[in-house]
Amino acid sequence: MIRKVLHSKIHQATVTEARPDYSGSLTIDIDILRACGMRASDAITVANCNTGARFETYIFEGEPGSGIIGINGAAAHLANVGDQVIIMHYAQLHDDEYEHHRPTILIMNNDNSIKSTFLYEPSPTECAVTH
Repeated sequence: MIRKVLHSKIHQATVTEARPDYSGSLTIDIDILRACGMRASDAITVANCNTGARFETYIFEGEPGSGIIGINGAAAHLANVGDQVIIMHYAQLHDDEYEHHRPTILIMNNDNSIKSTFLYEPSPTECAVTH
Protein backbone atom coordinates (compact mmCIF):
# COMPACT_ATOMS: atom_id res chain seq x y z
CA MET A 1 0.00 0.00 0.00
CA ILE A 2 1.13 3.53 -0.78
CA ARG A 3 0.19 6.32 1.62
CA LYS A 4 0.42 10.09 1.35
CA VAL A 5 2.57 11.24 4.29
CA LEU A 6 4.30 14.41 5.40
CA HIS A 7 7.69 14.85 3.72
CA SER A 8 8.63 18.23 5.20
CA LYS A 9 7.12 21.35 6.75
CA ILE A 10 8.01 25.03 7.08
CA HIS A 11 6.21 26.17 10.23
CA GLN A 12 5.16 29.78 10.89
CA ALA A 13 6.88 31.42 7.91
CA THR A 14 6.02 35.08 7.35
CA VAL A 15 4.54 36.10 3.99
CA THR A 16 6.83 38.75 2.44
CA GLU A 17 4.96 39.21 -0.86
CA ALA A 18 1.43 38.66 -2.15
CA ARG A 19 1.31 39.21 -5.92
CA PRO A 20 -1.99 38.34 -7.62
CA ASP A 21 -0.64 39.65 -10.96
CA TYR A 22 2.22 37.10 -11.00
CA SER A 23 1.84 33.60 -12.44
CA GLY A 24 0.79 31.10 -9.77
CA SER A 25 2.99 29.41 -7.22
CA LEU A 26 4.75 30.10 -3.95
CA THR A 27 8.24 31.60 -4.13
CA ILE A 28 10.49 30.34 -1.32
CA ASP A 29 14.09 31.31 -0.55
CA ILE A 30 16.19 28.45 -1.98
CA ASP A 31 18.20 28.24 1.27
CA ILE A 32 14.97 27.40 3.12
CA LEU A 33 14.09 24.80 0.47
CA ARG A 34 17.48 23.12 0.79
CA ALA A 35 17.18 23.01 4.59
CA CYS A 36 13.98 20.97 4.45
CA GLY A 37 14.33 19.03 1.20
CA MET A 38 11.59 20.73 -0.81
CA ARG A 39 12.26 21.45 -4.49
CA ALA A 40 11.05 23.71 -7.28
CA SER A 41 7.79 22.44 -8.80
CA ASP A 42 6.93 20.27 -5.76
CA ALA A 43 3.22 20.43 -4.91
CA ILE A 44 2.56 21.95 -1.48
CA THR A 45 -0.35 22.73 0.80
CA VAL A 46 -0.29 26.12 2.52
CA ALA A 47 -2.29 26.96 5.65
CA ASN A 48 -2.69 30.63 6.57
CA CYS A 49 -2.53 30.86 10.38
CA ASN A 50 -4.12 34.33 10.36
CA THR A 51 -7.21 33.56 8.27
CA GLY A 52 -7.57 29.78 8.27
CA ALA A 53 -7.40 29.72 4.45
CA ARG A 54 -5.82 26.61 2.99
CA PHE A 55 -4.69 26.12 -0.60
CA GLU A 56 -2.54 23.95 -2.81
CA THR A 57 0.10 25.29 -5.17
CA TYR A 58 3.68 24.54 -6.23
CA ILE A 59 7.13 25.94 -5.47
CA PHE A 60 9.29 28.48 -7.32
CA GLU A 61 12.86 29.01 -6.11
CA GLY A 62 13.54 32.40 -4.57
CA GLU A 63 16.77 34.32 -4.18
CA PRO A 64 19.12 32.67 -1.65
CA GLY A 65 19.32 34.53 1.64
CA SER A 66 16.31 36.71 0.78
CA GLY A 67 13.88 35.09 3.23
CA ILE A 68 11.19 35.40 0.57
CA ILE A 69 7.86 33.68 1.08
CA GLY A 70 5.93 35.08 -1.87
CA ILE A 71 2.40 34.00 -2.62
CA ASN A 72 1.59 34.48 -6.28
CA GLY A 73 -1.39 34.35 -8.60
CA ALA A 74 -4.92 33.61 -7.39
CA ALA A 75 -3.61 32.32 -4.03
CA ALA A 76 -2.32 35.84 -3.28
CA HIS A 77 -5.95 36.74 -2.51
CA LEU A 78 -5.76 34.27 0.41
CA ALA A 79 -2.84 35.88 2.25
CA ASN A 80 -1.43 39.28 3.12
CA VAL A 81 2.13 40.40 3.70
CA GLY A 82 2.90 39.66 7.36
CA ASP A 83 0.57 36.65 7.65
CA GLN A 84 2.04 33.52 9.22
CA VAL A 85 1.77 30.36 7.08
CA ILE A 86 2.54 26.68 7.40
CA ILE A 87 3.89 25.10 4.21
CA MET A 88 3.50 21.31 3.97
CA HIS A 89 5.00 18.99 1.38
CA TYR A 90 3.85 15.38 1.10
CA ALA A 91 5.33 12.17 -0.31
CA GLN A 92 3.85 8.88 -1.47
CA LEU A 93 5.54 6.07 0.48
CA HIS A 94 5.23 2.32 0.83
CA ASP A 95 5.08 1.02 4.43
CA ASP A 96 8.72 -0.14 4.30
CA GLU A 97 9.81 3.35 3.14
CA TYR A 98 7.70 4.96 5.88
CA GLU A 99 9.56 3.06 8.60
CA HIS A 100 12.78 4.87 7.64
CA HIS A 101 11.31 8.27 6.73
CA ARG A 102 11.79 11.22 9.09
CA PRO A 103 9.93 14.38 7.95
CA THR A 104 12.06 17.51 8.30
CA ILE A 105 10.38 20.36 10.17
CA LEU A 106 11.66 23.93 10.10
CA ILE A 107 10.44 26.33 12.77
CA MET A 108 10.84 29.87 11.48
CA ASN A 109 11.60 33.22 13.06
CA ASN A 110 9.54 36.29 12.05
CA ASP A 111 12.24 37.28 9.53
CA ASN A 112 12.08 33.79 7.92
CA SER A 113 15.42 32.74 9.29
CA ILE A 114 15.38 29.20 10.65
CA LYS A 115 14.84 29.13 14.42
CA SER A 116 15.15 25.35 14.75
CA THR A 117 15.02 22.12 12.78
CA PHE A 118 13.85 18.72 13.91
CA LEU A 119 12.69 15.39 12.50
CA TYR A 120 9.40 13.66 13.25
CA GLU A 121 9.74 10.05 14.30
CA PRO A 122 7.45 7.66 12.41
CA SER A 123 4.68 5.75 14.13
CA PRO A 124 4.80 1.97 14.07
CA THR A 125 3.27 0.61 10.85
CA GLU A 126 1.50 -2.20 12.62
CA CYS A 127 -1.59 -0.97 14.38
CA ALA A 128 -3.92 -3.07 16.46
CA VAL A 129 -7.41 -3.10 15.04
CA THR A 130 -10.24 -4.25 17.26
CA HIS A 131 -13.81 -4.87 16.23
